[in-house]
Amino acid sequence: MPTKAALIADIMGAQQRLQELIAEDRADPLFSSHLTLSQLRILMLLARHGSVSGSELAGMVGIGAAALTGMIDRLVVQDLVARAEDPHDRRVRRIALTRTGRDLIGSIFNAGEEKMRALLSRLSAEELDLVAQATTLIIKAAEAGPESGQA
Repeated sequence: MPTKAALIADIMGAQQRLQELIAEDRADPLFSSHLTLSQLRILMLLARHGSVSGSELAGMVGIGAAALTGMIDRLVVQDLVARAEDPHDRRVRRIALTRTGRDLIGSIFNAGEEKMRALLSRLSAEELDLVAQATTLIIKAAEAGPESGQA
């Protein structure tokens, strides 16, 4: 039987190959969006946190407010985000996804989900049961935290 380290290496290699195969699909909305990595990161943070102040978003991204302003300006021009006055403090500008921004992020997230569903549909019921069991084990290990997996 292979060692634990060899099995982990095999699994990691297989996961990398799966990611490569899925990423080859150029129909993915991520490839047609023309977003920079920083812009995508901002959109994903807004999708997760909703409307946030400019200073909050700058802190999340790890950049200064001045640098963020230019990035937000470009996203506003693309109709992906909007700025609005904070109803409780007129000095604060809140930033949120527009409908177009929500649709784009949703399509990026859902593209991977649709690809995975199509891939899984090619497996037999027995194979799906094995994948489900393995996935459950990986989730349990992740939920247990990093300190419990040392061996």
